[in-house]
Amino acid sequence: MTESMSPYMSSPRVTVLGVQPGDPPFRIVEIDGEMVRMATSMTDVILAAADAGITIHDLDDPDVVRWVGGGKLTWRLH
Repeated sequence: MTESMSPYMSSPRVTVLGVQPGDPPFRIVEIDGEMVRMATSMTDVILAAADAGITIHDLDDPDVVRWVGGGKLTWRLH
């Protein structure tokens, strides 16, 4: 059995997509694959998760949050 087929591997419930142009720039937060909020800060990500009943203790934990297109400190277009 390959690792990707392991029944014990799971993906994080929270995904934060790359920065989008806007005033201010924002990132889309997905919970369980569904878009739930536009975030302009780490606080918005934590609040979106809390609204879905998810407590985030560590934004750097890849088992909890998947960051796409930059980490938790990336909030501007490059």
